[in-house]
Amino acid sequence: MNKTAIIRCEHFNSAHRLHNINWSDEKNQSIFGKCNSPNYHGHNYDLEVKVIGICDPNTGYVIDTKILSGLIKEKVLNKFDHKNLNLDTSEFKTLNPTAENIAMVIYNILKPELDEGLELKIKLYETRRNCVEYPY
Repeated sequence: MNKTAIIRCEHFNSAHRLHNINWSDEKNQSIFGKCNSPNYHGHNYDLEVKVIGICDPNTGYVIDTKILSGLIKEKVLNKFDHKNLNLDTSEFKTLNPTAENIAMVIYNILKPELDEGLELKIKLYETRRNCVEYPY
């Protein structure tokens, strides 16, 4: 049987500051620009969670969308929506909350919740023009 992908789209809003604690303020400002504001800045993130696998012959599902939606809400949205990623989450206390790192963290949160035979891909839009995919 061929694999099929199901994609669940979600949205969350978060603030963050891109900053490397090992660098001077000048270097951080030079590399990260306005994203290094000590007062933080926010994004309206669009998230695509793609689960890939063989459809169950009894249900026709790769995964029940109600289950997938619930996992995303419980494990990701409740944790990151309307939060300051640097200050309010344990995941980004020492990890720079770039879009790339946010996508990897979301993958690492969700992957253990899925059946072993299912593949997972995360696509995170930081803006309409900038997005990342993990893994690639």
